[in-house]
Amino acid sequence: MLSAKMIEALNRQVKEEYYASNLYLSMASWCEVNGLSGCAAFMYEHAVEERIHMMKFFKYINMMDGHAIVPEVPMPPSEWLNIQTVFAEAYQHEKKVTNLISILVELSSKEQDFATLNFLQWFVSEQAEEEVLFKEVLDKVKLIGDGPQSLYFIDTEVQKINNRVPGQENGAEEA
Repeated sequence: MLSAKMIEALNRQVKEEYYASNLYLSMASWCEVNGLSGCAAFMYEHAVEERIHMMKFFKYINMMDGHAIVPEVPMPPSEWLNIQTVFAEAYQHEKKVTNLISILVELSSKEQDFATLNFLQWFVSEQAEEEVLFKEVLDKVKLIGDGPQSLYFIDTEVQKINNRVPGQENGAEEA
């Protein structure tokens, strides 16, 4: 059974995950209309992933005898200065979500809500992976720079990252 405080906190996280999905969807659209199909595919995939995260929280609240609420979320931006700004903002957003998950972990621990603490462990690991991934992309974007051909190389590199087989990140090979 979730406490009222935990239900409220988890519903706030539903809103954050929903916003993240919309933010990445908006970024995907910006990338697509600016001819960056590899970057668009990356962002579309992450928009879907964030919606899945939202649904995990939503269903967990209801499963634990709480009441998940469909949130109203602010409209995300639809324009960015350049692709560097897109990925810098995305990376900062992932860091924000990591912090919010940490706050939920702290609350569940304080309330001795061990079921929720266990549920949140998946998100702790997921956020660590997401931060590493977005940092990797941002580092490549910065390394490539903003010369005349940079958009082509950025798009190509992001597409390569997006096409990696899950579990083989960071060059790890399957046994």
